[in-house]
Amino acid sequence: MAHLGENRYGKSRVRLSRITRHGDRHEFAEWSVRILLRGDFETSFTAADNSSLLPTDTMKNTVYSIARSSKSETMEEFATALGDHFLSNHAHVSAATIEIAGKAWERLIVNGIGDGSPEPTTFKLGGPELSTTHATRKQNQPWKITSGIQDLTILKTTNSAFTGYIVDKLTTLQPATDRIFGTAATATWDYTSTAVSFAQVRSRILAALLKTFAAHDSQSVQHTLFDMGQAALAAAPEITRITLTMPNLHHLLANLAPFGQDNPNHIFVPIDEPHGYIEATIER
Repeated sequence: MAHLGENRYGKSRVRLSRITRHGDRHEFAEWSVRILLRGDFETSFTAADNSSLLPTDTMKNTVYSIARSSKSETMEEFATALGDHFLSNHAHVSAATIEIAGKAWERLIVNGIGDGSPEPTTFKLGGPELSTTHATRKQNQPWKITSGIQDLTILKTTNSAFTGYIVDKLTTLQPATDRIFGTAATATWDYTSTAVSFAQVRSRILAALLKTFAAHDSQSVQHTLFDMGQAALAAAPEITRITLTMPNLHHLLANLAPFGQDNPNHIFVPIDEPHGYIEATIER
């Protein structure tokens, strides 16, 4: 006889843009929100009884209502405010998970206009990366928050090598002492508590990751990944660990010999499939 196992339900991809006005200076955020609830929903699955279900359309509306009333300045703060609403108003909900992904809008700086300062009410999309948070809380327990950045697309044209690896009868890769190193990195980190300045921590972690990637004399993706993780932990004592995923997006040296031309590390063919995939967690 079948029985219901672990289950949850909610609303996904709730799109939200929010302007916070500070006089003539505005803050702008664009988020995609997912809500997932666990609890006593068994009869909705097994007995066609919907009396325990909060409609997911109501969850969508709740996102906008909480966004209007909340003083949250960061996605982490908003996630906990939203989750607290569901847990405090629905006793049969045993746990709430709120996931938010935010686009990388940043203030526009236009050379030749004014003094070159960031525009107070004008923004541009900084890149393909997304800021993320994953917040989970059970009834009567504290929040557990993991934040991060997804698809941080970065590339360096030198100071990257790969030599000394295993060579067997199927190995065709040639050693490289000066290669392109490109990646679309994803990083997630766990906070020690919720009593931190989320925006400041995120800024310090991102700066540490980028600075290390740029300056690192890389002997492999693994080598650079570990040093980036170390730098993030040093920059942010508010986190306990960081997980980095760094696909190696290859740029292969083009063969120009058939055309009677040399190629002194000048012309490449970018490929993203297949690619190397390197992942590790760096802990204190």
